[in-house]
Amino acid sequence: MKQFSSKRSIQILAHLLKEYGIYDIVISPGSRNAPLAIHFSETDDFNCYSIIDERSAGFVGMGMAKSIKKPVAITCTSGSAAANYYPPITEAFYQNTPLLVLTADRPTDYVDIFDGQTIRQKDLYQQHSYGDFQLLEDSAENADYENFAIIKKAIEVCFEKKGPVHINIPLEEPLYEMVSELPHFPSVEKTIRENVYDLPPNLVAEWNTSKRILILVGTRDYSEELEMQLSQLVKNHSVVVLKEANSNLKHEKFFAHIDRYIFNFSEEEYKMYAPDLLITVGQNVVSKKVKQFLRKANPKSHWHIDEVWHPDTFFSLTEKVKTTPEKFFGKLLNFIALEPSPYFNLWDVLRDKRDLKHKEYCVSAGFSDFKFFEILSQKLPENISLHISNSSAIRYAQLFDFQKNNVYCNRGTSGIDGSTSTAMGFAMKDEKQTVLVTGDMSFFYDINGLWNNYIPPYTRIIVFNNGGGDIFKIIPGPSSTNALDEFILTKHHKNAEHIAKHFAFAYTKVDDEDTLLRVLDNFFKHDEKAKILEIDTSHIENAEVLKQYFEFLK
Repeated sequence: MKQFSSKRSIQILAHLLKEYGIYDIVISPGSRNAPLAIHFSETDDFNCYSIIDERSAGFVGMGMAKSIKKPVAITCTSGSAAANYYPPITEAFYQNTPLLVLTADRPTDYVDIFDGQTIRQKDLYQQHSYGDFQLLEDSAENADYENFAIIKKAIEVCFEKKGPVHINIPLEEPLYEMVSELPHFPSVEKTIRENVYDLPPNLVAEWNTSKRILILVGTRDYSEELEMQLSQLVKNHSVVVLKEANSNLKHEKFFAHIDRYIFNFSEEEYKMYAPDLLITVGQNVVSKKVKQFLRKANPKSHWHIDEVWHPDTFFSLTEKVKTTPEKFFGKLLNFIALEPSPYFNLWDVLRDKRDLKHKEYCVSAGFSDFKFFEILSQKLPENISLHISNSSAIRYAQLFDFQKNNVYCNRGTSGIDGSTSTAMGFAMKDEKQTVLVTGDMSFFYDINGLWNNYIPPYTRIIVFNNGGGDIFKIIPGPSSTNALDEFILTKHHKNAEHIAKHFAFAYTKVDDEDTLLRVLDNFFKHDEKAKILEIDTSHIENAEVLKQYFEFLK
């Protein structure tokens, strides 16, 4: 016989989650949130996942939400457990990934009286959430009516903003009273607001009078509609479209390797290649060089297209276009002239030169992180979901072609802390194979991302282990200090073999090119176990290989 929580606030919460189609719940164990765990796990409609580490659980929930493209709920007990949600909440906030954060709490009058696991949870994530709500305790006057309205509002904000929303839930004891039958709750009238956008005539005029139009696409999910729209814009060489690996655009006329083209621009070239109209789409851009370029370019006009975010990244923002790129370009294409532009040809000549030099260097490059990413770009099977960790991993990925797969990376805050957990959460809800490519520091930092029972056997993790945070040898500055090895780079001699065994992953290690080429094809084939492949490049001066690459491009 089913045993549901007797807490009315939890019953109402579960009812409204079902009404809005939120069925996936990531539960971290505890006592104060036991009514939520019991109620959700006993309700047939919900898919419940037990993830012990709250920080990892938050990233797992975010990965799930990215995979299914709708909200996922995460729930934990009170106190420090709730504080451990903060890293994934900040990432979800800047990525606009919908998380419904359900934190159980002690009764409101228990805060600051030195009772166990009580902290100031109300508005805990206020700086990085799209809504902060607190339910009434069941004993409060009009609690059912008020809680129904509060939960409805919170869920709708989560859908509208496509980001994290927090509901704090004070719960009085007893926590373990059960009922076998649930009361009837009314259906809800959904009032989620749709964004309506009208294209201002001045933008059409501005487009038609601009001679040098540059569209820069940052981090975003693949959109077939946007792909087709931007393809129309480049068909006659009317505009330049710059994109990154995690922009998830495929067209051959888009410029895919920004750093390869602009890394050593002179002051004269900054002016030569500068746009007069800059249009930015999507979120965070990986390339620091393109940020430097566009800040120096000082375009006459800069439009940023997004439903929520309108950052002045390049210190030139003139138009906040508050809609989706698909809606914007769908309207714009009806009114603009698409004439061939010498500006496209200017960039195209540069691309041809640099691409040729790139191919020449790849032929001569020896085994290294650089060579690994070249081989990976050639060997990856099609139709997988490719997750790439932050730091040097996503930067190497920008230099090669990964266009046959959708690429994901936590570029909201650009931290290394949840890359594995996010990828594993994504894999749990994805029918396709998920492949995570991660640096050693990111992998070891997030080991608890492997600590669950839901990772599909076709999941694959590739760890390139260069013995530390090699990014700090690549970027200017850290190498000039004596603190580099121990406190910045953090050199180590660890490997992933025992971690793989501990979490029941198959494990293979390679430390040369021939072996890598030999094992890669079989590595991606389906098997009874998820697999980890470790690429040991700790004996290679990887930073020097990359620096020589950019010198060669000159």
